[in-house]
Formats: sequence, C-alpha cells, structure tokens
Amino acid sequence: MLSAEPDPYDASVAHQAAAIVLREFDDVEAAVRELGAALSFARRTGSPQRIADVLASRGVALVYSGRTAGGLAAFDEALTVASGALAGRILARRGMAFIALGRYPAAMADLRQAVTVLRRAGDDLWTARAVSARGVVHLALGSTSRADADLAAAEELFATTNQQLELVYTIHNRAFCAYSVGDLPAALAYFDDAATRYRQLNVFVPALSLDRCAVLLAAGLTADALIEANTAVQAIEQGGGQATAKAELLLMAASCALATGSPRTAMIGARLALRLFRSQQRDWWQARAGAVLCQAKYADGQVSVGLLHESERAVAALDAAGSRETALAHLLAGRVAADLRRGREAEAHFAAAARSRLRGPAIARASGWLGEALAAQAAGDQRRLFAACRNGLSALEEHRRTFGASELRAQVTSHGAGLAALALRQAAGARQPRLLLAWSERCRATTLAVPAVRPGPDSAINADLAALRQVARLLDVSRRSGLTAAVRAEQARLEREQLRLERLVRGRALGARGTHRKPGAIDIADLLDQLGDATLIEIVEVDGLVQVLVCGSGRVRQFAAGQVGDAAQAAAFACFALRRMARSRPGHEQDSATAIVRSAGPKLSGALLGPAARHLGEGPVVVVPPARLHAIPWSLIPALADRAVSVAPSAAAWLQARAAARPARRRVTLVRGPGLIADGAEIPDIAGLYDDVTVLAGGDAAASKVLAALDGAWLGHIAAHGTFRGDSPMFSSLRMHDGPLTVYDFEQLERAPYQLILPSCDSGVLAPAGAGELIGLVSSLLPLGTAGIVAAIVPLNDVAVAPVMVELHRHLREGRTLAESMRIVRSTAGADPVRQATAASLIALGAS
Repeated sequence: MLSAEPDPYDASVAHQAAAIVLREFDDVEAAVRELGAALSFARRTGSPQRIADVLASRGVALVYSGRTAGGLAAFDEALTVASGALAGRILARRGMAFIALGRYPAAMADLRQAVTVLRRAGDDLWTARAVSARGVVHLALGSTSRADADLAAAEELFATTNQQLELVYTIHNRAFCAYSVGDLPAALAYFDDAATRYRQLNVFVPALSLDRCAVLLAAGLTADALIEANTAVQAIEQGGGQATAKAELLLMAASCALATGSPRTAMIGARLALRLFRSQQRDWWQARAGAVLCQAKYADGQVSVGLLHESERAVAALDAAGSRETALAHLLAGRVAADLRRGREAEAHFAAAARSRLRGPAIARASGWLGEALAAQAAGDQRRLFAACRNGLSALEEHRRTFGASELRAQVTSHGAGLAALALRQAAGARQPRLLLAWSERCRATTLAVPAVRPGPDSAINADLAALRQVARLLDVSRRSGLTAAVRAEQARLEREQLRLERLVRGRALGARGTHRKPGAIDIADLLDQLGDATLIEIVEVDGLVQVLVCGSGRVRQFAAGQVGDAAQAAAFACFALRRMARSRPGHEQDSATAIVRSAGPKLSGALLGPAARHLGEGPVVVVPPARLHAIPWSLIPALADRAVSVAPSAAAWLQARAAARPARRRVTLVRGPGLIADGAEIPDIAGLYDDVTVLAGGDAAASKVLAALDGAWLGHIAAHGTFRGDSPMFSSLRMHDGPLTVYDFEQLERAPYQLILPSCDSGVLAPAGAGELIGLVSSLLPLGTAGIVAAIVPLNDVAVAPVMVELHRHLREGRTLAESMRIVRSTAGADPVRQATAASLIALGAS
C-alpha cells in the first residue's frame, strides 16, 4: 500500500498496521518510529478518530519501550477526541498498558468501562480482548473465580472471531489461573498446549516464559525454570523486544538463580531489573525487584544493619503495592533481625509473616507456618514450633497429593525445606532420639510412600515412549557408523527428535493429576518390633553435621558423627577407588588400587557413623542415609564389612518393602540386553538354577515384553547396559533390544517384581530431589511392591560381574535374602581384587 503512494488516511493506516506487527513481534523501537509516521499522516487527514486510534497504538508502544510518561500522555490525548466503540478500544488498550505497568486498580477501572462501551457497540472482538484482559487483572488481584469466568467468556468470543493467536492468549492465561489456585498439573498442561500453539504460529511471547517460570518454581523444578528464564532473556535481547518484558524476564531469571543456589548471579539480575523498572516508573515491579535483591544478599551471607533497613523498605513497598509476596519479605526481614540479635524486631516480622498461614495457596500457607515456627523459636516455645512445622508440612502434603507425577511430588518438597530444617535442628538439640527419628521420617522419601499415577494402556505417553525408544535405537546405530557429513547430519536430526520426545513424555507425566492417599506417620514401636535382631541406622543431616540414630533392641540412641561435606567427599573417593580397582591390571597398579579402597572404609566410617559404629549389635544392618549420601559402598566400612547390609530411603520405606506380599508362584524372569561385553554370560547358568523361568534375549528383549514378564514376577534379573541421567533422572534407563527402558516405563507396571537384580552400571544411583527425596531407576519400584533390589552404584566390570551374579542366585535359590546373599558373595570373593570391587559396588536396597 505504501509503495503506491496512498493518500494520508491510507498511509496512516498502513504505518499503524506495520507498527502493530513490529510491536507484537517485539521490535518496539521500530514500532515507535512507524507510529510517528502514522501519526503525522493521521494529523494531515483532520480525522479525530484516526488521530485517536494512532495515539492509542503509540501509547501502548511507548509504555512497552519504557517511556511511561509519554505513553500515558498519548492515551490521555486520544481519549479527549474519541467516541463510541473507538473510545472503548482505547480504554481497553490503556487498561492493558496499566497491566504491563503493574497498576492493577487503574487497569480494572479502564477495562470495566471498556467492556460496557464495547458490548453496547456490538464489537465482539474488542469485547473479547477487554474481558480477557480483565480476567488477567482479576488474577493479579487474587480473584481467581472471577478471572476464570472472564477467561471462559473471552475464549467463547474469540472462537467466533477466528483470532487464533488471541485464543492462545486465553489458554495461556487459563494456565496461570490454574496455577493461582494451586492446580500445578493443569497449569503445566495448559502451558505446554499454549507453547505448542505459539510455535505453530511462529510467535515469541515473553509472558509465557514469565508465567511458566513461576509455575516451575512453585513445582520445585528450579533448574527447568532457570533454563526457561535465561533462554527467554537471550531471545528478547537478540530480538530487541519490549523493555518492559525484558525487565520482567531479568527479574524472573534472578529469582530462578536464587532458587538454584546462585545468589551472586541473582544479585546481578535483580539490580539490572531494578534499574529498568525505575526508569519505566513501575512502582509495583520495583518493590518486587528490591525484595529479590534483599533475598539474594542474605543468601550470600551479607547480614548487616543496612540489609535489615533495606529489607524493611522492601516490606513497606510490597505492602503499599498490595503484593501477596509481603509475607516472604517479612520472613526475610525477621531472619536478618534475628541474626543481628534484634529479637523484638524479628518477632514482629515473623508474626506478620505468620498471618498468611491460614489463607491462600498451600505454598503461601506453608511460608506463613514457617513464620509462626520462627516466632515460636524466638520465644523459646518448642511445642508451638513443632506444631507450626507439622501444620506447614501438612499444607504442602495436601498440595502434593494433587500431583500424579513422582518427579513433581519429589521436587515440590523443596518448599518445606525450611520447616524441615527447623524441626530437625530443634529435635536434634533436644537430645530426644525418638523425636528426631519421627521428624527425620516426616521429612524424607515421602514420595516413595505411594506410586505414581499409571496412565491407561492406550495413553499417549506410551506411544511417545515407544517413539523415543525407536529414535534412541536409530541414534545408537548412527553413532556406530562412520563420521561422514551425512551421518553427522542424521545424528543431529535424531538428537533433536530425541529431545523433542523427551520433553513431550515429561510434559505428559507432569500433567497427570494425583489420586493419592496421605502417607501415614511411622510407628516407632512397630519399627523396633519389626527389626527383630537387626539394627537400623538412620543418618540425619542437621545444619551440615551428621547425627546417627541407632535403632534396635527396643530403643533408639543418638550419636554425633562428622560433617556432611566430609562424608560426601569420602563417598566420592570410595566410588572412585572402586572404579579404579574394578579395571586394574595385576601387579603394582592392582596393589595400589586395593590399598586405596582399603583406606576409604575408615574415612567413610568416621564421617558417617562416628562412635555409632561400636553400637550396631551382631545381626543384619539397615542403613537409611540422607538423599545425597545414598550411593555409597557401605560394605567398605569396617563395622559393616561382614554383615548383611540393606539400604532404604527411609525407615517407612523399609517397613513398606518388608510388608510386600510374596507371589504365590516363584516365577523368574531373566533378561539379556544388547551390546554387553560379556554378552550376559551369566544368564544361561542362572536359568539352570530355576524351574519356572523365562529368558528374554535378542529380539525378545524388547521393552513391552520385558515389562510384561517382570510384572508380578517373584524374581527379575536384567543384564543390560545402564545409563544414569543426572540431567533428567526420570530418563535413566536400561538398554533393551528396541531402545531404552526408562523410569517412566517402570512406572507402567501393575505390580513390580518382588525382587529385582540389576547388574548394570549406575543402576542403583538415585538423584536427590526436593527436600530428602530420591529419583532414579529403582525409586519407581519400591512403591509398586518390590521388596528388594540389588543394583550397582558405579560402573561395573562386565566380565567380573558374571560369576558374582551366578553365586548370588545360588544363595537366593536356597532361601536367603538379597542382603545376606550379597554378604556371602563378598566374603567368598577371595583374593581377586576385581571380583572384590565388583561385589562391593553392588548394594541391596529395600528389605529382602
């Protein structure tokens, strides 16, 4: 149109249209330039309506570019000359600009008036826009029921106007509405749907990343949130997008960095965001940025009177802005005051934070209960403190029961970490071992108390898992081919498809709704009775120190051991020593490796058990370690070397495994995966030990057949390559003929095998998640009825593992438990260092 030298009216429309597209695709500066030209042509037309319409578009663009005063002045000028439906459209646009500025009362006033005017004029499209924006304001002001009603009405109107993009905006806002009422699975599903539709329309929407990050943080998925935020910041910087959106994304990235334990990175981002918000005159956002900056300084150890005053200013600013984050700011100010020994000020802030404990979403209530617990601590009231911690964790438990995905249930426990740490510190200091045991159990491995929600047999996730296996198998074949340009290109394509399918599978799993019962509290008397002649050692981390609870002979005793950091270092050293010993060659190298392994045991004992090592009785030992000290070669500890040792994520999980029902039929399933150096040499010998046995190898060792054969079996044994995925533990896997068998696949089992042996590299490694939770291959099986598992915590020597496995099965056939059988296997390893290392690298998990 512009190339045809149109008259001023058409030229004004053309420049305005170009500006709107540029603005929506985040080139705001170019949009402002186009609107300058559009306004110049509009003034030449002499049409007040044309001038007003361009001024309104210019107002939006100027606000988005950070020139707030100029933008609002443009709106004021437009409204002086507009009338009818156009006045309603201008009010709607100014209301949306007020939303971007965080001025919600002003936005609500404009949008209410706009809806009235536009409905009267019969303008369905702009009515839908105004109603949808009003729903967003209701959300920001905490009126979720009104927000949902407005968004539903807007969705119906958009469906009649063929506005695909704005229909996606409504889905996007419904996601945030679901989040606001605490329905995180629905929110994540809505966000995935919106993200897919945005991609199909080739549209980048910064608000999607902002809102999705908020939900991911609420779900405890902090690493995902940080990646999302940083990716969005990079995209908006490269694209020259809205200054308002850039500031919001910088603040979100700072919040995510803080949640992942990077306070200095958070400080940099918060300061940049604060500077932008000040220049944009956005008071509400300035208050939020100031609060995040204070939190980052405190996390970095910068406790001072200056920080106390700064945090109190953040409290006042958030309170004046009507923010729901005021309670968190009170918590921070209280902690700073407590550290500075200003008890009266600390109590006042904690009491203010505690006011949110009885209302709002579960996470906000948990924060309020934390304030109440801290106030009780300041007052020296232990009973009140424990009651507050109990109520706060119960609020989070109620929240978690809405989740079907085990990963989500595990990660969201991070919101209770402060409550758990406070209760454990108080219990440990009270020197009441049973009290500490009860709180330790309340705060660990609760995800494993119930299984994940199983999708139906025709669920889309099963099809996606099958497609993922196919892609992984093709990728494996491609990697073994020559490195030609064509092969590299095909590998890159397959890797992209693998990542796409993994995102799809994970997204579907996270969207599952929970139907779980509430886990019961542990009965300590019953635990002591069930132990019999065994001893249970529960290792508790309290403020970086190791507390050991020795349970047995009808009592619980408490001992102080070493520091958690020293224990983690000793564990890493021990695992390194085993890996070296398993691959050592006869001679000096082997002697050196053996000496290193022998030196690891006393270090582990001192850091993990301390004086408790002398009080373990004579019978079997059950070890319940903290989540991050799970994968440890326990048999290297001298006091445990000649014992039957089993490892459990919690005492409750051990009791659950002990109560697992034995199958009436002793059906055995043996699986031999592809690509093993020794080709699963133990399988034929093991098969000869049993009568009712199924062997799956070659093409029969496909995921679906393996799962069907394992379901409800008395004993399963899978000889296959194992891969632990530290970046995404739910995709840790065993390699089958048709591709990887992942944690998601194991969660499809109706009933897991009663006992399972996994002589695969890293098969016993579990990733710490949330507060005291674990995710990995074996974590999905305990809730499904598995009593015991033997798995590896380091890479194994494939050749050496075969005779170890055959001997293990001989003892199992004779009726011994997995832990007792492993004890005998270790004791008969002889003088062969490689076989010794292989036996020590396998641990028994559960109660069998």
